[in-house]
Formats: sequence, structure tokens, C-alpha cells
Amino acid sequence: MLRIPSRRVLADDVYEQIRALIMSDGIAPGARVNIDEVARQLDVSPTPVREALARLESEELVSRLPLRGYRVTELLNRKQVDDLYALRLLLEPPSAALAAGRMTPENVALIQEELATCPAAPADDAYDDYKNLTAHDQRLHELILRIAGNDAVLQAFAKTHCHLHLFRLNFQQPFGVQTITEHRAIVDALVAGDAVGASDAMTVHLEVARARLLDRM
Repeated sequence: MLRIPSRRVLADDVYEQIRALIMSDGIAPGARVNIDEVARQLDVSPTPVREALARLESEELVSRLPLRGYRVTELLNRKQVDDLYALRLLLEPPSAALAAGRMTPENVALIQEELATCPAAPADDAYDDYKNLTAHDQRLHELILRIAGNDAVLQAFAKTHCHLHLFRLNFQQPFGVQTITEHRAIVDALVAGDAVGASDAMTVHLEVARARLLDRM
């Protein structure tokens, strides 16, 4: 006997499907989102589509148009990318140094377990593969900030939604191998309790990522 999905499961599925369309340019940046049309495409009522769009608005992937529904936000431009990385370079290398000094056996286990969730780069440019790599990247950076112990920095980082916006620029680009190599260097320094090494490895990681992205824009 088939189990009928709950309303929450349905809403989550609709959210993931619309999010995937936005992240992979299935709905173009700047395009208006027709709620009724999306509902027909997904074979659902408009209600879960509206709920999904409200969640996506909180992530700054869509914006509300007065009396006209929603539109997909534009991709970051060069200045916005540069500004975002400038902020990250202010926040994350010092946090990595702090985290290196707080590497208890429990924290070492957490950071190594996270690194093990993505042991290799995606084999191809499928959306799901790069979504998993980007999710790992976000989790690793947030874990380092949590270990560093500054809640204000962690909240400031979360509010940028940087991984979502950078994913949209990076999608289908060959950055996986280099990202994982850079992550290993950061984790090695953290596990060794090397504050200077962790800060330097984080700086290199962010500067290389910024240069790689700006070169393609």
C-alpha cells in the first residue's frame, strides 16, 4: 500500500525542485516566476509553490514584486563577488586560527568526518553532484566558525547566503578537485593545532576561489 506523502514532505519537495531550477539556470536570473505555471509543471497546487518561494526569498534567491509575485534574483556582479570575498577574508582566516586552538578530540573528529563526506571531486557536471560538493563546502566553513566560538561571526556569515550565490556562478565549472585539495590543507592545519597554518590555508583557499571566479566573469 502506497503511503501518501505529508503536506510538509510535499512542500519540501516543491521547494527543492524550484531551488534546483534557479540554481542551474532552469529559471533564468531576473525572470518572473509564474506561480500557476510552476504549479502546473510540478503537478501541485499553487499553495506549496508560494510556500517554497517564501523560503527562497529568505535565501535571497527570489525577490517579491509588489502585486506581481516573485522574480529570480540576478547573479552577483564582479563588485559584489569581490565585496563578498573581502568580507570572508576578514572573517574566516582569523576564525580558522581560533579554531586551531580549540581542537579537542571531539572537534577533530567532527572536522575529519565532514572532510570524509566529500572525498573526491564530482565525476561530471550534474547538478546533484555539484550541489553535494557545495553543501559540503558550506558545512565545513560553518563548522570551522562554530569551533572558533564567535556566534556573531557565524551569524554574519550565514546572512550572506554566499554558498548559494556562488554556486549559481560556479555551476558546471571544473573547480571540485582544487576545492577538495584546499580543504584538506585547512583541515590538516586545524588537526595539527597550527593557528598560523590554518589561517594561511584559509586565506589561500578564499583568494584562489575569488580569482578563479573573477577570471571567468
